[in-house]
Amino acid sequence: MASHINSHPRYTKRLMLRPFRRRDVAALHEAIGISLEDLSPWLPWVEDYDRGVSQRFVRESVGAWADRRAYDFTVRPIDELDRHLGNVSIWSTSHQNAIGEVGYWIRSDETGKGYATEATTRAVQIGFEEMGLHKVQLRIALGNTRSERIARAVGFAHEGVLRDEVKVGNRWLDHSVWSMLESEWWEARDRHRAEGTIV
Repeated sequence: MASHINSHPRYTKRLMLRPFRRRDVAALHEAIGISLEDLSPWLPWVEDYDRGVSQRFVRESVGAWADRRAYDFTVRPIDELDRHLGNVSIWSTSHQNAIGEVGYWIRSDETGKGYATEATTRAVQIGFEEMGLHKVQLRIALGNTRSERIARAVGFAHEGVLRDEVKVGNRWLDHSVWSMLESEWWEARDRHRAEGTIV
């Protein structure tokens, strides 16, 4: 398994994925502000959100990349590179077993256009082809049907449910676990290429 990946931008047919820079705080803050209502049922950090949360995220993201702990990408449209569409991240959860996890979100005024599927597919490709992972997982709060559709479109298989996995506000949320194996990625790769979700 590769211990480090380089920081150059990655592309899909419509998107550029690149590591966060400190000057991305304003664009990230604006995208989250538009999306708070849709994010709040699923993510614990939204409850007390302010610009400082975005500042800390970007600072920690830069540090995590340097320390090889996690790889967060800002998702940008190729024809409007100053516009932050959302985040996609991939990180190792077990170096010994070559297992990683992916997470994603897209700003509320850009959902329904396939951006999350496109960005997540590219992140999964990074996991298997650059990081050398054997398995990539993702976790989705039960009831988040939009994220479940993305998982299926990328090619993840549903594994099961983790009970009371995350506390959001005063509610405990169950999370479904999804996964893709390296062999399944190679089987799906040509389809993703044909659909333009990877290049």
